[in-house]
Amino acid sequence: DKKQASAISTDDRGNSNRLDPDKKQASAISTDDRGNSNRLDRVVADALKTREKREQGYREQSLKIHPWVCARCGREFTRGNLHELTVHHKDHNHDNNPADGSNWENLCIYCHDNEHQRYLEQAAAAGAILEKQPGPVSTHKPFASLKEMINGEKGGQ
Repeated sequence: DKKQASAISTDDRGNSNRLDPDKKQASAISTDDRGNSNRLDRVVADALKTREKREQGYREQSLKIHPWVCARCGREFTRGNLHELTVHHKDHNHDNNPADGSNWENLCIYCHDNEHQRYLEQAAAAGAILEKQPGPVSTHKPFASLKEMINGEKGGQ
């Protein structure tokens, strides 16, 4: 094994330029304080992968297809308040996500909450939703003997 030394210089931005003795050309290598190279490249690649995954979700698809306006109240959204715009499934089936967006509508958080409340109320009125299970039963009856106490005072007078 023949070990070759390579000349390294640093530019004004702190990047190392390594001169490969075989190729006789400089290649820029970004390094941090510990000498780790390509860390920035890994961070950028991870960010791009995360963005791709996110764009595959139905919310991101809906935001690309539909205007950034609440379909109920007409409120307009910008990048600054886009987090307040939700995607509602018209048929209330979160597994029904057609690529054309026909089951989605963009609603502001307030209209979205209202829509789901209306759905629950309609379903309850139709008997589709069972009544909520009763909470813990209270056994204490603070006014159980109140009638006798009142009648006892009147009778004693």
